[in-house]
Amino acid sequence: MVNTMHVACVQMTSGIDIGKNLDRAGGFVRAAAAQGAELILTPENTCHIRNPAEAKIKSTRSMDEHIGIPYFSALARELGITLLIGSMAVKAQDGKLMNRSFLFAPDGTLAKTYDKIHLFDVQLANGETYRESDVFGAGNRAVTAKINDAFTLGLSICYDVRFAHLYRDLAKASANVMCVPAAFTVPTGKAHWEVLLRARAIETGSYVLACAQTGEHENGRKTYGHSVIINPWGEIVADKPEGEGFIIAQIDVAQVQKARNAIPALTHDREYSIENKI
Repeated sequence: MVNTMHVACVQMTSGIDIGKNLDRAGGFVRAAAAQGAELILTPENTCHIRNPAEAKIKSTRSMDEHIGIPYFSALARELGITLLIGSMAVKAQDGKLMNRSFLFAPDGTLAKTYDKIHLFDVQLANGETYRESDVFGAGNRAVTAKINDAFTLGLSICYDVRFAHLYRDLAKASANVMCVPAAFTVPTGKAHWEVLLRARAIETGSYVLACAQTGEHENGRKTYGHSVIINPWGEIVADKPEGEGFIIAQIDVAQVQKARNAIPALTHDREYSIENKI
């Protein structure tokens, strides 16, 4: 069993043109593969970022019509890599969109998909409003994906990172690499991005691979960037604060076992009740 693997996280600024975004992401994936990356992740909204929401709905296609699926399938097969497209929007039968991750095996097979469970509905202090539930349907299943004998991915997207129980459940289902593709806003990114990601790594004794959108998008929307690779002890081993590109690092399953043996919190759950009487 091979216990180590080189992984890469792509950071990009998705625009409104799906074809151009695919080519941009593909270029970074090729470059990371050329440096030895065997597992490569791209951010949330790899296909495109549109604002207002009506433009996103109008420009999104169904699974059968989405050009990103055959594009990334062929790329994974060509490079012989495991490729996680952090998310692309697809149109569901009810007319809403799904924010969906796509995991491609080295032979190009679409191995797993994951639909974002937790939707970001909020009015920020700076006046920005986000209501994902107006446009997107919510997923209802947690997903793990065994990619080799040593490593199992736990899939999530962006706002999911605020729900610690999801990652605990993924870890208990054998995930030891948590994937967090995202498009965090700048205010919440500055305040919470790194601490949330480090907490998820520490709580589960897992690697966290977090690849982000960065920079300015249509109609002035800005995303935070700061893609990171975090080890199971909560230490950042690679990061890219701003700008497009990618980060790469070697991960080692022995580090997962070391962290989980040192603090075996995943085995220490206890039943309890909540007293709510005054």
